[in-house]
Amino acid sequence: MNLREAVLRARETGDYSSILPHIPYADFLGIRFERDPLGEGLIGHLPFAEHLIGNGRVGALHGGAIGALLEFTGTFNALHLSSALTIPKTISLTIEYVRQANFEDTFCRAELIRQGRRVTNLRVMAYQNDPTKLVAAANAHFLTEPVEGGEDQPG
Repeated sequence: MNLREAVLRARETGDYSSILPHIPYADFLGIRFERDPLGEGLIGHLPFAEHLIGNGRVGALHGGAIGALLEFTGTFNALHLSSALTIPKTISLTIEYVRQANFEDTFCRAELIRQGRRVTNLRVMAYQNDPTKLVAAANAHFLTEPVEGGEDQPG
C-alpha cells in the first residue's frame, strides 16, 4: 500500500496505523495514535522502551524522543483535521521542556489554534500519568496541501 492509499484508508477507518510504516522514525520509536475521546483529534502514544532512555542515572527519557512525539502528534492531527492526502510539512516547531519525562509511557494531545486553507496552527502537549502535568509542549505550524477542487475542512 502506498502512502496515498494509507492516508485514504486512515480517513475511512479512523485508524492511522497504516501510515506509520511510511514514516520509519515514528515506526522505530513505536509511536501509535488513537482517537481522542475528549475531542476531535488524535492522541499520540509513545510506549516506554529501553532505547528511549536519555539519562539512566536520573531516570529520564531522551528529549529527542519527546520532541519527536510532539512533532508526530502535531503532524497526524494536522492531517486528521484537513482534507490533505499527503503528510503535512512542518513549518515551525517550538518546544518547551517543562519537567523530566520518566521511564514510562508518554501521551500527547493537540489543540487546534487556527486552521487556514494551507496552514494549520496547533498547540501540542505531552504528559505521562496526569494530563494536567505536562512534560513538554510545543507550538507548531504545518503546511497542508488541500485536495484539488476540494475545501480544506475537517473530516
